[in-house]
Amino acid sequence: MSFKIAKVTPGSPAARSRILPGESLVSVNGKKIRDVLDYRFYTAERHLHIDIEGLDGRMRTVRVVNRRGGDIGLEFETYLMDKPRSCHNKCIFCFIDQLPRGMRDTLYFKDDDTRLSFLTGNYVTLTNISDDDITRIINQRISPINISVHTTDPELRKKMLNNKNAGKVMGYMQRIADAGLPMNGQIVLCPGVNDGEALKRTMQELSALYPSLRSVSCVPVGLTRYREGLFPLQGYDEKSAAETVDIIDAFGDECKKKFGTRLFFAADEFYIKAKREIPPAEHYEEFLQIENGVGMIASFRDEFYGALLAEADAELKSGTYTVICGADVYSFLSGLVDELEKRCHNLNIRVQKIDNEFFGTTITVSGLICGCDILSQLRGVELGEAVLFTKNMLRSGTNVFLDDMTTLELEEKLGVPFVPMENDGGSFFDFFVKGNRTWQNR
Repeated sequence: MSFKIAKVTPGSPAARSRILPGESLVSVNGKKIRDVLDYRFYTAERHLHIDIEGLDGRMRTVRVVNRRGGDIGLEFETYLMDKPRSCHNKCIFCFIDQLPRGMRDTLYFKDDDTRLSFLTGNYVTLTNISDDDITRIINQRISPINISVHTTDPELRKKMLNNKNAGKVMGYMQRIADAGLPMNGQIVLCPGVNDGEALKRTMQELSALYPSLRSVSCVPVGLTRYREGLFPLQGYDEKSAAETVDIIDAFGDECKKKFGTRLFFAADEFYIKAKREIPPAEHYEEFLQIENGVGMIASFRDEFYGALLAEADAELKSGTYTVICGADVYSFLSGLVDELEKRCHNLNIRVQKIDNEFFGTTITVSGLICGCDILSQLRGVELGEAVLFTKNMLRSGTNVFLDDMTTLELEEKLGVPFVPMENDGGSFFDFFVKGNRTWQNR
């Protein structure tokens, strides 16, 4: 097996050794390469002998000195140097199964690839791997591995994931823990299925994997309006959310006493549904699960008030703006805006809640808001100088919302600039202190 080289970074160790785009990588120090993990693992050594198939089809061995032990500067036709592994499960709560038809093709692909867990932080179920794959993870020290656990009850996990291999997860996690490799966990909770007593059992059994298991997020199932023919599930209400928060926080208190870490953390959405106060920032320790919506509000709040205190004498920019957000954080952001407007009477900020008509109003997080809902709900509204929104509403690195509408389309139809902002409280405060007039140069 060989891998065609798409690009060689100028000035890199590979470039200095005269490896060329269009040539193919065959092996490193006599080791055959299967994918990007092998490539990264075997090229981390200082002295490398790389077998290359040249543009003329001839083989040659190239000596590369990798003084810093990082990437030697080769890029391949695909990021993984292989096809991504698709999901073999049919989870009862799968969000992709709840998407409407007609969205872009990439949104319907279900990945379940341990390589992406290591490289990009994706969560995987470990249902499509073998004992040899676990051995490779251990031998190559591939970590951290982020694992979607959901339950440690083997039979219940088989039922929830609709996969006969789902019951093996604790055996795999134990092997990873025995090797001393760090893991993070995730539990998607479905009312009446894996919460209550089942959740207590899951947390108890997972806690035995500490300290290799560093953190576990507990998030409520997300249900769209496109569930015809799917497993019957209900969302959390105030009572069931409060009961679940109590279970998670009580066990977290026990872990804090025993291990010095809470280990288990409830998503912000649980506290909001339960109408409970979001805990302070210190509750979330190192914010290891913030990408799962755990501690986002506490972090944002802490950063905002920290900036407010540090810039106590700063003069806020006057003007009129609109901030759009999901229902979950509407009240929270409205409170922060009140603080800003107290500081500057000529600053007017409208916080506009966007109801998710596209997926269904049970979806309340900002990151799943679509352009069509923004357009329909902002028509006729006095928007001011600009509309501000968190950039996690957009596809990474683009100006495209989930429904493929772009910020430029919204600007043309609503006649006002749309300004994506970092999802942190310091940046939010700084905008109104230092300003951001980039749209005025368009």
